[in-house]
Amino acid sequence: MDLNNCSRATEFILLGFPHIWGMNVTLFAVVLLLYILSIAGNGLIIVMVRLSHQLQKPMYFFLSNLSFLEMWYTTAVVPKMLANLVSAKTTICFYCCMAQSYFHFLFGITEFYILTLMSFDRYLAICQPLRYNTIMTPSVCYQLALCAWFGGFLTILLQTILVVRLPFCNSNVVNHFYCDIGPMLKIAGGNTELIEALGFLIAVAVILTSLLLTVVSYIFIISTILRIPSTSGRQRAFSTCASHLTVVSILYGAVLFIYLRPTAMHSSFSLNKAVSVLNTVITPVLNPFIYTIRNNEVKEALRKALGRY
Repeated sequence: MDLNNCSRATEFILLGFPHIWGMNVTLFAVVLLLYILSIAGNGLIIVMVRLSHQLQKPMYFFLSNLSFLEMWYTTAVVPKMLANLVSAKTTICFYCCMAQSYFHFLFGITEFYILTLMSFDRYLAICQPLRYNTIMTPSVCYQLALCAWFGGFLTILLQTILVVRLPFCNSNVVNHFYCDIGPMLKIAGGNTELIEALGFLIAVAVILTSLLLTVVSYIFIISTILRIPSTSGRQRAFSTCASHLTVVSILYGAVLFIYLRPTAMHSSFSLNKAVSVLNTVITPVLNPFIYTIRNNEVKEALRKALGRY
């Protein structure tokens, strides 16, 4: 399509959830409650890791990074979603939409990298305990976290630049509650095959590679745990991994469904929206509870913190 003959869209209409008309206020209240719980829960983990001496370990350093990512991952989407639920005008400016899409994927991709680092940390702690403290020094942890953040920044940058340059002339209605790339490409003019291929390549490279590294780490971890002679020792070793493994299962399950199905770019997006709510709204709430309930060190640090007041 010739951009010179195109009256380019200056804003998008986020279609949201057209089939729940009449339940907007109820959905608004539920999503707002979950958002508040997510910010409060993840913020509490960051504060506890910062203040508690017993949580000054690499695993909890990466956990605080994960919690920080979760706070901004959901903040990139939920406030605008809440505003649209109680407003007759569900528009978002063109560059605001592009920024929302970029930061949503930036935080999401970085989260995969951090989760992979957490699995590597657990591998070293359980399978290489004598070398753990010499390898996972504070400076190494900071460098690894910085690489994860920088990797997230670069991974999605090219695709976002290509999407910004697309002509959106025929329609400006995005069939989603946020600016997801798939629904945006569906209404874009011009040839989007390169961007779709690049998006699929990014999904495979980030999701499957990080998942493969995590699975390999846990194969070695489980193999090592099974060789521990005492039952209590096996339980104690596995308890340090259970929270991370639960979060990984929830996150990868949702994202694999959305981005790695063969028809992901050409679906009606109705089911994708439901899974996106799980991934964007519900999972960030679950993570603090999972790490608190399943982790004795975090529970102990929380009890000590509450006992001071």
